[in-house]
Amino acid sequence: MDANKILSTELIDLVFEGRNKDYGAYELRKDYNKRLRNALILTASIGLLLVIASFISSLDLGGKKGKMEIKEVQLEEIKQDQQEPPPPPPPKPPEPPKVEMAKFTPPKVVKDEEVKEEEKPPEIEKLEETKIGTVNQEGAKDEGIVAPPVEAGGVVEAPKEDDYDKVFQKVEIDAEFPGGNAGWTRYVTREIERNIDELQDDGRSGTVVVLFIVDKEGSVSEVRALPCGEAGVANCLGSGTKLADIAVSAIKKGPKWKPAVQNGRQVKAYRRQPVTFQLAE
Repeated sequence: MDANKILSTELIDLVFEGRNKDYGAYELRKDYNKRLRNALILTASIGLLLVIASFISSLDLGGKKGKMEIKEVQLEEIKQDQQEPPPPPPPKPPEPPKVEMAKFTPPKVVKDEEVKEEEKPPEIEKLEETKIGTVNQEGAKDEGIVAPPVEAGGVVEAPKEDDYDKVFQKVEIDAEFPGGNAGWTRYVTREIERNIDELQDDGRSGTVVVLFIVDKEGSVSEVRALPCGEAGVANCLGSGTKLADIAVSAIKKGPKWKPAVQNGRQVKAYRRQPVTFQLAE
């Protein structure tokens, strides 16, 4: 049988004769051509709508879509601020006129044959109209002309020497215990340990400042403990305490100290030495 005749109405009615035509297979076969037609029409309609929409979207509506406008950009040259050149330096002032000077030579007492020519002082007559300086210099006579400053420090004066036999209150380098601070600590610790029982019985902790003189040979003298008003230390015990007696005795019977130094010379000077004792808690 031809396949196209299978779905004909007469054949379908014949096949389903005496059967329940409400069954789904009868309805499917009976309306097959109608459903196929409707499906083709719907598919064609959708395809046509898609083609029309694509065509419309590709059109240039009023030139608002799909048009790129390129504007020309012009670069302007930026002018940098021109700084004015710095002003020229002021002219150097003219050099003052040189003034005739004679070098000052400190007088020394030596034998005639030991006098050097350059060490001879100028004659008195030449000094009347000549300025005293640190070097010999030729120039105009000193008639109110201000002489330029000299590197050596200006007008030379005879060196003033300190009285190195006096007792100095302040010096460049203080007197020092042999071995420095470490040596002093070991020494005074031994002295305190020898008298620890007496210090514990006294029951006081604090600091004593001992003032004494160290001479040029390192010997000590005038050893005494300062009262708290002169010591100027915190937790001061002052003179008259057991710690003060032990500290004064230790310095008196101790070794010689290294002398103080002033202007490169060993001098006689005062020395303040604190001694501190702390009771164990």
